[in-house]
Amino acid sequence: MRKRIAVAAGSLLLTLSGLLALQAAPLRVGDKAPDFTLKDTNWKDVKLSDFRGKNVVLAFYVLAFTGG
Repeated sequence: MRKRIAVAAGSLLLTLSGLLALQAAPLRVGDKAPDFTLKDTNWKDVKLSDFRGKNVVLAFYVLAFTGG
C-alpha cells in the first residue's frame, strides 16, 4: 500500500513539474505579473487586473484554518 502511495505521489510530482515546464519563461524583476484569478474570503473571484495601478501584496498561509 505504501509503495502504491509513493508511486502515485511521484507520478503526481512528475506531472506537475511537466506542466510547469510548459509555461512561459519565469518572471524577472521588473516584469509585469500575468493576470490571474483567485477566490477571496467570501469565495468571490478577484482578478489581479482589478487592482491595476495599485500596490498589491499576495500572502499565502499554508494550512491556515485546517485545524491540524
